[in-house]
Amino acid sequence: MRIDILTLFPEMCEAVLSESILGRAREKNLIEVHCHQIRAFSADKHNRVDDAPYGGGMGMVMQPQPIFDCFMHLCDTLGRRPHLIYLSPQGKTLTQQRARELTALDNLALLCGHYEGVDERVLEEIVDEELSIGDYVLTGGELPALVLTDCIARMLPGVLPDESAFTEESHFAGLLEYPQYTRPPVWHGREVPHILLSGHHANIEAFRHAQALRRTRAKRPELLAEYPLTEADKVLLESGENPPELP
Repeated sequence: MRIDILTLFPEMCEAVLSESILGRAREKNLIEVHCHQIRAFSADKHNRVDDAPYGGGMGMVMQPQPIFDCFMHLCDTLGRRPHLIYLSPQGKTLTQQRARELTALDNLALLCGHYEGVDERVLEEIVDEELSIGDYVLTGGELPALVLTDCIARMLPGVLPDESAFTEESHFAGLLEYPQYTRPPVWHGREVPHILLSGHHANIEAFRHAQALRRTRAKRPELLAEYPLTEADKVLLESGENPPELP
C-alpha cells in the first residue's frame, strides 16, 4: 500500500514516519509513505500558500491552486488518481472499521490543512472524503494524518508479527481489549490473575473474553449495543463471575 501526505511540514511527518514500527515497515517495503511539500507548487516568489479570508475574520486560509497543483502532480506521477482524504474536525470520526476498509485500497492521499483551513473550492474539486480523529481542533492536519497512517499501517500484512496483535485489541471486534499483565507476578501486593499463569489456553481465552465484556460495559457501554452478545455473554455480565474453568 502507498500513502501520500500533502503537507506544509513534511519534515514533521518524516520525524514520526521514520521511527518505531512505521519506520521498520517502510524499510522493509511493507508500506510506502511519501510526503509532498505543498509550498513547492506555489506561484508566489516567496512560496506563499495562504491569504486573508474573504469576508474578514481571524487568521489565514490556504489557497486552492498550490493544493490542486500538488495533487495533480501526484496523480501524474502515479498514473492514477488516489483516494484523497482531507483531515478535518468537520469530517466523520475515524473508526477502526473505517481504517480496516481503507486498507483494501492500493493508494491513499492525505491532505493536511493548516491556519484557519483550506479554500472550500479545492475541497469540492478534489477531496473524496473528510475524516476527523475527534471533536477538537488542532493547529494542523499533520498529526491526524499520522494517526490515520499508523492506524492503517499496523493492519497491513507483515507490519506486526502476527494478525492477533491487532485483531484482539480494543475496537477491532467491537469490544475493548482485556487487561494486560507482565512480570513480576506480584507487584505492590497486586497479583496477576492466576488463570493467566496456568498455561491453559482455552481457560485463558474465556477469561479474557469475559474481562473484555466487563471492561466494555464499564468504560464504553454504548459499544455493547452494537455487539452480538451470546446467551453465555449475557450470563457472564449478569453474574459478574468468571467463566467456569475447563478441565
